[in-house]
Amino acid sequence: MAFKKVQMKKCFINGISAISAQNTFESDFLDSAVVNQTTTTLSAIEPDYKTFIPPAAIRRMAKGIKMGVATSVQALQKAELEQIDAIITGTGMGCSQDSEKFLKSILDNNEQFLTPTSFIQSTHNTVAAQIALRLSCKGYNFTYVNGAVSFESALLDGCMQITSEEAKSILVGGIDEYAEHTFSLYKLIGLIKNEQDKPFSVLNSKSKGTVFSEGATFFALENIRKDSTYAEVVDVQIKNKISKEKLPDFFDAFLKKNNLNTSEIDVVVLGNNGDMEFDCYFEKVSNYLPDSVQVYYKHLSGEYNTASAFGLWVAANMLKKQQIPEVIRLNSVEKQQYKTILLYNQYRGLDHSLVLLRGVL
Repeated sequence: MAFKKVQMKKCFINGISAISAQNTFESDFLDSAVVNQTTTTLSAIEPDYKTFIPPAAIRRMAKGIKMGVATSVQALQKAELEQIDAIITGTGMGCSQDSEKFLKSILDNNEQFLTPTSFIQSTHNTVAAQIALRLSCKGYNFTYVNGAVSFESALLDGCMQITSEEAKSILVGGIDEYAEHTFSLYKLIGLIKNEQDKPFSVLNSKSKGTVFSEGATFFALENIRKDSTYAEVVDVQIKNKISKEKLPDFFDAFLKKNNLNTSEIDVVVLGNNGDMEFDCYFEKVSNYLPDSVQVYYKHLSGEYNTASAFGLWVAANMLKKQQIPEVIRLNSVEKQQYKTILLYNQYRGLDHSLVLLRGVL
């Protein structure tokens, strides 16, 4: 009995939006990027939310929810979509501000007379739920909380549903917000750099920890190519633990799976964050792909669990615009055209991820 080969659908990024420590929501790509070297934590540059959210609702929303709703709306607008089949988000810490607010009210009020709003909005899936309510989307709604691969887990789920024809259009995003008490704990355990380590440099860093931040980045994925298409998501792979020595094997297997060799990777986007203990992983990849254009982005976005979503925003823009701003270049390699981009990220030696993008020019 002969079996007919099933042609899998392709997964295209047709709309994107980002709120970050840079003015990425309203400006064109990274034309006004500012590199921080003096602050241990960065805040997102927020837009006027009244355009996207009713004013009465804004005052009840924590920052992460507002950022998530606004970027989801803009991503859908760019993709010219009014409705989607599914909403999938990734977040490392969820709605930390509301969690802290609720816990503080427990202490301040002796566990009595508590208002439920902060508790209701403190769960990790609040952003996806708020977006679904706004769009009246009753489809698949899922939130991944997987550390530094939270966003990649959401992206992998979305791509699998598109390619297997479970859905035709999906909203995928990564959100993490600044929370004062949580970040103070990060400082205590050395995840955030010390003030005396100034100036903070992501490249050639001589100190431990990173500059932490916040942000929200959303992508409208579809199974069809449009005029608005940024790139095709070819493959996503995540792995919890890999030794530095085995990293080339991880890359070799991934490229072989996608019928590629190292010379066909036009650009590699690296998640260097300035932590001297773990940036050696990125150095290993730099040596593995010396003939590719090498790019980094966390000196602009700061570090947070879903910062890799900002990296994907950067890569998608590079493919669509066919330009690489000098502020994100790591080497001087030049290419006539950017067709294939590989993104690699890890955090503190764990949660390794690879995302392969292909241009559609």
